[in-house]
Amino acid sequence: MIELPERYNASVLLDRNLEAGRAEKVAIFCEGEEVTYGELARRVNRFADALGELGVRQEERVLLFLNDTPAFPVAFFGAIRLGAVPIPVNTLLRADEYRFFVENSRARAVVCDAAHHDTMREALRGYGERVDVIVANGDAGEAHSMQALLDSGRDEFSPADTHRDDMAFWLYSSGSTGKPKGAVHLQHDIIFTCETYAKNILKATEEDKFFSASKLFHAYGLGNGVTFPYWAGATSVLYPGRPLPAEILRVAQETRPTLFFAVPTLYNAILNHEGAGDYDLSSVRNGVSAAESLPASIWRRWKDMFGFEILDGIGSTEMLHIFISNAPGEVKPGSSGRPVPGYEAKVLDEDERPVGTDEAGNLYVKGDSAAAFYWRSHEKTKATMRGEWLFAGDWYRVDKDGYYWYEGRADDMIKVSGLWVSPVEVEATLGEHEKVLEAAAVGIEVDGLTRIRAHIILKEGVEPSDDLTTELQNWCKSKLKRYQFPHFVEYVDELPKTVTGKIQRFKLRAEPEPRATVPKQADELA
Repeated sequence: MIELPERYNASVLLDRNLEAGRAEKVAIFCEGEEVTYGELARRVNRFADALGELGVRQEERVLLFLNDTPAFPVAFFGAIRLGAVPIPVNTLLRADEYRFFVENSRARAVVCDAAHHDTMREALRGYGERVDVIVANGDAGEAHSMQALLDSGRDEFSPADTHRDDMAFWLYSSGSTGKPKGAVHLQHDIIFTCETYAKNILKATEEDKFFSASKLFHAYGLGNGVTFPYWAGATSVLYPGRPLPAEILRVAQETRPTLFFAVPTLYNAILNHEGAGDYDLSSVRNGVSAAESLPASIWRRWKDMFGFEILDGIGSTEMLHIFISNAPGEVKPGSSGRPVPGYEAKVLDEDERPVGTDEAGNLYVKGDSAAAFYWRSHEKTKATMRGEWLFAGDWYRVDKDGYYWYEGRADDMIKVSGLWVSPVEVEATLGEHEKVLEAAAVGIEVDGLTRIRAHIILKEGVEPSDDLTTELQNWCKSKLKRYQFPHFVEYVDELPKTVTGKIQRFKLRAEPEPRATVPKQADELA
């Protein structure tokens, strides 16, 4: 149990660095710009003061539509310091989607990059309530300039007298199967993730340098690039551009991080980037992966190419960061690891009874970083937040050593001939084939029966053919149970994914069923 005073404001994460004498230490490195802890604290105080002068009050929402630059942590902690509630959102959406965020949260202010200002103007067109728009990193036009607000604010600003259980910030879910849901996080949630994952798994210290290719608006990136380094008194490398392999490799080589964070899709893309092995990543002591299960084949290729382990784990927007993880020197490639100290997990069947070793079921997790509820989503809150336990919506099994193995999202599991099939297991097996770059498997209904369809991206120079399809089916039959092979194979150029790299299998399931009928002979199906 982490003890906090009853009156607590999450922005004091910065104050602790000043008290520790780190005012002159670099907190942020961003494309040549360096921001010390002293300067960061001044900017946060000035922004909190300026927000208050604009009339933003405690618990009013402030939408953050920002790239990964120093403006993000300034706006995030500045709002919290005032007692307002920042809401980081995905920077790659449409104007109508931002309109939803504004309307759903009743945001009182929006902080956006100049590059996104036109999109935000379109989103707010015709909106009847007052919203102050603050523009960072460029021309603000008729909106408020973040730099002008910082110039007008006070260097000293005491944190709002908030309770440790007051709202601190929201994070919207990815909304892969409907409208995004606002997960409401409390003042004490950030420090809990720091004292558990950052302390026990990363073993982070002030000597570390963090570089997260995953963006700050996502729960995973927020911990990697903001809260964990500030808790440790370390340095964070921010990169505002798209996480393309060449750019991520360049930044990593130039800035020499000790901890590197990405998602499986990017790890795979880097491995397949021409000349990737020529980059020097020797400064990195550990990589970290989340958002989607990391196949063992990618883990091994990465270890061979760059020499350091990737610590795969599972986290969620609702739990704020990773709650089950592999630990340094204790990795089982392909697994999600074991519960992070401070969290508890369990796997139950569909009747909420415990399952046996290596039997799959629904994952439940308990820990004090859990969101309090979903904003304006009472029924979903009841379905997900079940007392102290959170229903994760993931299908898992636990081996004899206590390692958790991801089988897929509960609603992605495939039942063939009455037997459960994990799409992740099929995908991982296909991914080990020398001709396959990436794969996604879904269950589809054909002639009234559930069958497996694989969507496959082939490696460069490999051409699709009926013979290759048979080869891949036989490959799966030789490595999995015979009913787990893909009955149908489609070759594609790309897979639909969320911004965090999760495969959107519901979109693949929605595609038309195959023109060919399922073979009727039992041997062909088995």
